[in-house]
Amino acid sequence: MDDIVHKRATFTAIPLSLISLSTFAAYHDIEIVEIKSRQVNLVGDAISAAEGVVGQQEIQLRPLMRTGDVLEFVPGMVATQHSGSGKANQYFLRGFNLDHGTDFATSVDGMPVNMRTHGHGQGYTDLNFIIPETIQSLTYQKGVYYPQVGDFSGAGSAQLKTMNRAPSPMTEVTLGEYGYRRAVGVTNFTGPAGHWLVAAEKHFYEGPWTDINEDINKTNALIKWSAALGEGDFAVTFMGYDNSWNSADQIPSRAVSAGRIGNLGSIDETVGGESGRYSLSADWSSDRWHVSAYAISYDLNLWSNFTYFLDNPAQGDQFEQVDDRMIYGGQASYTNSHTTFGAPSVTQLGVQTRVDDIDEVGLYATQARTRLGTTRSDAVEQSSLSSFFKNETQWTSAFRSVVGARIDYFDFSVRDRAGINRFGVDLSLNSGDASDAISSLKGSLIYTLSPEWELYASAGQGLHSNDARGTTINVDPVSGEHVEQVNPLVRTTGFEAGVRAFYDETLNASLSLWQLELDSELLFVGDAGNTEASRQSKRHGLELTAYYYFAPAWSLDLEYAYTDAQFTDSDPAGDSIPGALKHVLQAGISADLENGWFGSLRMRYFGHRPLTEDQSISSPSSMLFNLQAGKTWKQWQITVSVLNLTDSDDHDVDYYYASRQQGESAEGIEDIHYHIFEPRAVRVAARYRF
Repeated sequence: MDDIVHKRATFTAIPLSLISLSTFAAYHDIEIVEIKSRQVNLVGDAISAAEGVVGQQEIQLRPLMRTGDVLEFVPGMVATQHSGSGKANQYFLRGFNLDHGTDFATSVDGMPVNMRTHGHGQGYTDLNFIIPETIQSLTYQKGVYYPQVGDFSGAGSAQLKTMNRAPSPMTEVTLGEYGYRRAVGVTNFTGPAGHWLVAAEKHFYEGPWTDINEDINKTNALIKWSAALGEGDFAVTFMGYDNSWNSADQIPSRAVSAGRIGNLGSIDETVGGESGRYSLSADWSSDRWHVSAYAISYDLNLWSNFTYFLDNPAQGDQFEQVDDRMIYGGQASYTNSHTTFGAPSVTQLGVQTRVDDIDEVGLYATQARTRLGTTRSDAVEQSSLSSFFKNETQWTSAFRSVVGARIDYFDFSVRDRAGINRFGVDLSLNSGDASDAISSLKGSLIYTLSPEWELYASAGQGLHSNDARGTTINVDPVSGEHVEQVNPLVRTTGFEAGVRAFYDETLNASLSLWQLELDSELLFVGDAGNTEASRQSKRHGLELTAYYYFAPAWSLDLEYAYTDAQFTDSDPAGDSIPGALKHVLQAGISADLENGWFGSLRMRYFGHRPLTEDQSISSPSSMLFNLQAGKTWKQWQITVSVLNLTDSDDHDVDYYYASRQQGESAEGIEDIHYHIFEPRAVRVAARYRF
């Protein structure tokens, strides 16, 4: 804690009380890895009760089944999986089934993770390229009240920052059940021109499935060079990721009930994926300026089969989704301290740009990963230019305001690559250009009752972009019928009231009441290559978080989220939003003792949710326990993780739709399709620090 206080005291250009912790961290290299971030007092810094920061120490204490589970540090967030662990997680937050990230913006070292106009789904957020041991901090903001965040931020956003230097070089090997093998190494060295951080990860996993070998083969690398430059700090980072896997997709309940397959079985044993991501980014920050730029090369080939033999009884419904692109972008912001009507004030101005140069985004019919024909194949260039303004003014010693605005301009260009597709439809009719712009206003009022208590009231507008292919579409690629084009940019409007309490570094708690409204819209469906109507909706809820350090080395945490999500227009089908979680509860106890022992016991619960709009079909609730414990002595550390401690057979995800197995009626059968928790697994890690 002293380290943070010292670094804040040196930041004299801008009053500390006017800077949120996430903004401050962007300008100074705070080694949050050295402190418990849940013990950082955000009273006087935060602009809502729904933002926070998590550090490396807390991330290391929590057992993670998959890399994407790190987003469960965002209170109320549920990260699940309906397919192989090489694929992006399925996320749920604030009454959204976010799919793979449509309404939650995620970035790593200033680089966006969400993929626009992605082959599998808009906003696809795959975090598998991150080495968890290199994460310095995770900051999160829920709601639409933050001017510096734009696309995909309807439900919120999170920023992950990798460390500039590790506390100590180390290597670690982990072995576990079901063929789990992982090796990771992190090292530092300082040269005459700056400091180097090098990290690498190799990961193999066969999985518990009865009909497939998941055959995860993942490689990650990170190389970062950092040095002082002028009046600021400069860093250049390379990240590399390569992965291949087989998928255990969701399965129909009737197949399990009939004894055709077990809970860990599969219908199509040839689905899976291959993906790669390589990036180079640069970042320079000073007391007033922050400038960054990036270039990303990304590709994905994903084979899926959710309906089996419904559309193609002879060869099956397997399909391949392709994404091959380059992404270029950057941002620059300037922060200035001044006075507003005599009150101390800070104003931040910024610009952001991004270009997705997509060589191919495609959808193909396949059988056992062999292409049978083209449904859609397009080349897309999608670009955006955004500017934002943020002002924070301390009107009195107790009252401050934050007001902001942003303008986002998008340009879409779609060019067909296929011509006549396998259904005889002329796809060139879907080529075209589109553009759109949207402005957003945001604001918060904050009243500090005391150094321990703070009140917040916030309102704002947000957005997510739609798939470029939907903005120019004219004909359905299957039927050839005319279809309506989507709105390029989709508006969200949110409101929130909250309170935060912080007592003597022992209790950190917050309570927020929120509401979010979405315009009615059309969505582009990547799995089908066409558009699908959605409806106007409203979500409101309550969130409670509490972190209690009842001893120097012991802590309890509790996070509860309640959401009511409804369509607001009248429809005989019903008003419930399928997949919207009503109750989410996470709790845990952690210890990090001076004698070297450490551990964490975690519980995650999410309640039943409707799978149909009339709630006639719903999913059961799910509860999961994970345990991690270990011992550190001298240079060695041994960690034992027990994932799914109670060996629960609850479900990660549930969907309700029609599918057809061989021998069933041609129209298929509507059924619950689910993906079960992976069974209890023990993993043992041995780490050596140099």
